[in-house]
Amino acid sequence: MVSLKLQKRLAASVLKCGKRKVWLDPNEVNEISMANSHQNIKKLVKDGFVIKKPSKIHSRARAKRALEAKRKGRHTGYGKRRGTREAMLPSKILWLRRMHVLRRLLASTGKLRRLIGTCTMTCT
Repeated sequence: MVSLKLQKRLAASVLKCGKRKVWLDPNEVNEISMANSHQNIKKLVKDGFVIKKPSKIHSRARAKRALEAKRKGRHTGYGKRRGTREAMLPSKILWLRRMHVLRRLLASTGKLRRLIGTCTMTCT
């Protein structure tokens, strides 16, 4: 068996992929072993003796199922938490959310303008 290390490396370069993605036709070993340049490898690719293997599929089915369970509230107990309460959901963010809700409520009722006006009068 002839070593096709060089040919595989050149093919990987030509096909713009890794060496593990290169398939060399085992029936055409003599033909492939003669190729020692990019030009020759390109010809072999065109003839179909050298092929780029398709990338393997990485299924996300398990990840989706786990995420669905998380949404339902599973796997979220004390034992699963990595970090303090403050790290998980900072009190500052809670405060900001609360303020935004209150401001929206005031704005919808029309009292926000009056509040701001009175505040500026008293503050100055």
